[in-house]
Amino acid sequence: MPTCRRKRVVLTEPSEALLQTAKSNPNKEVYYLQQTGEIFETYDAYAARMSFYRLKQFQCEVTGKSGLDYFQALESEQQEAQTMHSRFPEPLKAAVLKAVQWQVVGRLDHLVEAVFDRFKDRYFADEKVFVDAQGDKFYAKVVQVHPPKAKGESVSVPTENQASSSSAPSPPPGTTDDDAVQIHKIGGDLKVPAKEALVRDDPLKYSYKVQILEEQHEKSHEKGKAAAKDKAKWSGSFMDVQCSVMSRDRLAFSKSILRRFIRDCVDRDAAVASPWTVKPVIAKHYGVDSVMPEETRKGVEDIKRGEIDKRKKIWEDKEGPPTKKQKKMTAAQEERVKALAIAAEKREREAREKAERQQKAKEEAERLAAEKKKKKPIRYPTEDMDVRLNDKEKKAGLKVKKPTPSKLGLPFGENQGTFEAFLTSWNFLVIYGQPLHLSTFTMDEFEHALRHSLIDPPCALLGEIHSTLIYNLRTVPFTRHSAVLSLLRLQDTLEEDHRVLGVSVDELAGAMADVGNNWERIPLRHTEMRDGWEEALLGCLKDHATLDNFPRLREVLTRLLFAPEPPVEVSSSSSSSRVSSPAANNNLSVPSSPSERYYALPPADRIDILTLMCNLAVSSKAVHSHMESCEEQLTALRKEKIEIGRQKKQFTEEMNSLAGETEVKEEPATNGNAADEDTTMHESSDLSDVPSEEGSETASTSSARQKRSARQKDLRQKAHTQAHAKQRELARAQAASAKQALAEHRRLDEEVNKLERRLEAIEREFRKLLGAVRVKPLGKDRFHNRIWWFDGMGSASLLGSGGVVQYGTGRIFIQGPSEMDLELMLKKEDDDYETRRLEEEGQEGMLAPSEWAQYAEPEELEEFLAWLNPKGVRELALKNVFIKWWSHIAPGMRKRISDLNISAKLPEARRSTRTKSSGHDVSREPYMMWTNRRAVNSV
Repeated sequence: MPTCRRKRVVLTEPSEALLQTAKSNPNKEVYYLQQTGEIFETYDAYAARMSFYRLKQFQCEVTGKSGLDYFQALESEQQEAQTMHSRFPEPLKAAVLKAVQWQVVGRLDHLVEAVFDRFKDRYFADEKVFVDAQGDKFYAKVVQVHPPKAKGESVSVPTENQASSSSAPSPPPGTTDDDAVQIHKIGGDLKVPAKEALVRDDPLKYSYKVQILEEQHEKSHEKGKAAAKDKAKWSGSFMDVQCSVMSRDRLAFSKSILRRFIRDCVDRDAAVASPWTVKPVIAKHYGVDSVMPEETRKGVEDIKRGEIDKRKKIWEDKEGPPTKKQKKMTAAQEERVKALAIAAEKREREAREKAERQQKAKEEAERLAAEKKKKKPIRYPTEDMDVRLNDKEKKAGLKVKKPTPSKLGLPFGENQGTFEAFLTSWNFLVIYGQPLHLSTFTMDEFEHALRHSLIDPPCALLGEIHSTLIYNLRTVPFTRHSAVLSLLRLQDTLEEDHRVLGVSVDELAGAMADVGNNWERIPLRHTEMRDGWEEALLGCLKDHATLDNFPRLREVLTRLLFAPEPPVEVSSSSSSSRVSSPAANNNLSVPSSPSERYYALPPADRIDILTLMCNLAVSSKAVHSHMESCEEQLTALRKEKIEIGRQKKQFTEEMNSLAGETEVKEEPATNGNAADEDTTMHESSDLSDVPSEEGSETASTSSARQKRSARQKDLRQKAHTQAHAKQRELARAQAASAKQALAEHRRLDEEVNKLERRLEAIEREFRKLLGAVRVKPLGKDRFHNRIWWFDGMGSASLLGSGGVVQYGTGRIFIQGPSEMDLELMLKKEDDDYETRRLEEEGQEGMLAPSEWAQYAEPEELEEFLAWLNPKGVRELALKNVFIKWWSHIAPGMRKRISDLNISAKLPEARRSTRTKSSGHDVSREPYMMWTNRRAVNSV
């Protein structure tokens, strides 16, 4: 049976209620697990059990293999059991099982040892054994077993003639049933002590008649063809042998094989002193008695009783002996007993007080040890919620409360769903600008374009965005008139005259019939200002949109095809004024065209249209090809980054070696100059001492001394000149070497700087390409709020020509924790999570799941970075990412603020006092001046 955590897996039994139901309702449907035969009443129970069986935590009990699921472990056990049963001698199985039946042995190892010792020299009829004869080993079969009483002749080793003559007659018949009962009956009984069994049933006194097997003669250990011919004569012959010259194959009978056989065939209850019992099916197959004999049962009960009494005695020794009933005592005895009782009570009280003091001391020691353990320094970084600011850090100026991000400053921030759809659309258009042939634009320009409501002048940005998406959606499969079909299906579920904005479904379908039918063939040319893109947009919606992927389909189409009634002029007696009719407040009853009505759409509807088109464009071939290209480029950049890292390491090592060599050369040069000076001074002093030593000579030798002195002076001057020449030459060589080393060091330094600049460029390029494959947040803070920065991804760049800072959003967005993260934190921290959020974020700063906010100014972001605690794993990683990209984030935010300030001042500067209109020129707004430099002229 497979084991799980060292315990056997118990199969699930059907419940009593299910069994009763099966009796009353035999046709009740249940869930049946075929591999184990288990029955479950509900699918949840079946699925839970199947999931448990599929876990890789089971172990094969036979081989010990772990990391398997239940069915793999069961299959392994069955295969091993089949192999083991095929190898284990069949005639020996019944004898072994009869020997272990009803045995009370604590450990299975001890039982295996006892059985092996009893049967290693005892053989049975039909067993295959090895026989040693005349120094050769033969593979033979036991034909007949002669117990000691039936032994009629001694062991005989046949000669050549005997072997040839004995091969003629047929084999003698086997032993009878009465004889078989007596074979090894005492020796195989484990209830009989081993020594007694050896005396009463000695295996050495048994004689076995064996037959040499012809087909197995090659298993003997012969060498040479002559020996093979001699042994071939013995094939099929019979001989009488004893156990001393017999042995079994170790692959068929050994302690390990015997242990596996017994463990597979027997079982035992968990009660104290329970006997080993052969499994009923196996016992029936091998004729082992499954009913415990009365004598054996009494013996087992005696063993159990003795074990229980032994444990009871040990327990009573711990608790103390039971009190005995005392006889009636006299007055003096009573007084004595009272005194003894008082003394005993006093001793008991003192002992109790002592025990209490010891217990208190122990508790105090445990408390101090626990406090000491708590004070053990924590290894940082750790889980962010386990990090709290202490008083010292608060006094040092670390921020406790996070700066509150702005929700109202978000584009269309009054509706979080609209903002998220707006952000998704902008991100898609910027990231996939290259396959869409669309130049980049900032989020502010996109927002202002969506708010543009004037037909004249038209907004080029809106025309380019919709036109490029329409061109892209022409390659995406669609169903003709899918929107009309969806609306007609909706009409079947509505009332007969149901209207939306004053227009019924029939009227809307009729208005749609003749608009945008050939949208996939309308030439939306860039040179013609994308003329007709509004009608093509309606045709695209007709064929791609349904109520399933575009829930506001009916309202949007109604607004694109119908206009409100013109205001009615109502004159009065007192004054003439124009008053709008109340009936024309929201109803759209006048048929119109999409080119006139698109700019009257609210921004939310425009965002919904773009969201639908972007979602459909994801499946286009152009976008998929671009993503695959980005994946390939990412792989190439990863390889290049590794190679640059190797080169940088090599150059750095060379620079370090050059610096070390220069230091080593300077030190010996200095020491060498000093040594030369010392040598020169020493030589000059030695030479100058010569005349003084000869000063006592006579006047007759004075002229010779003067000549010698002149010669010595010339030698000294010549030595000085040579020394100075060597020094100058050495100095020149060192200067040249140092100059060369310095030039090489500068060259290597420039190479390292080039590699570092290339690494920075690779990081920027990597961010661009990775954004086209998957967009990930910069990280999470301690409360699992997600931090997003969308600049520099896809077709957008962080740096323009000449290193000019560029931005897409110019902001950092904060998204609330996901529902899964929030659920995990609430489950882990209980009430502390919400309390900390309220304390450290404030009521306004707490973001609901998937709620958005932003930091638009660098000062706010710097405060947020100061609030991050690097002792937490999430905030440490987030802070490192901010440090990595700070040189692009902060300048981008400042550039956006500068652009906003300039665009805010321009209308005031352009306002003319000579015109009566107080408005400004919309065409000079940044979003109106945007041009698509990636547009293909042919389309």
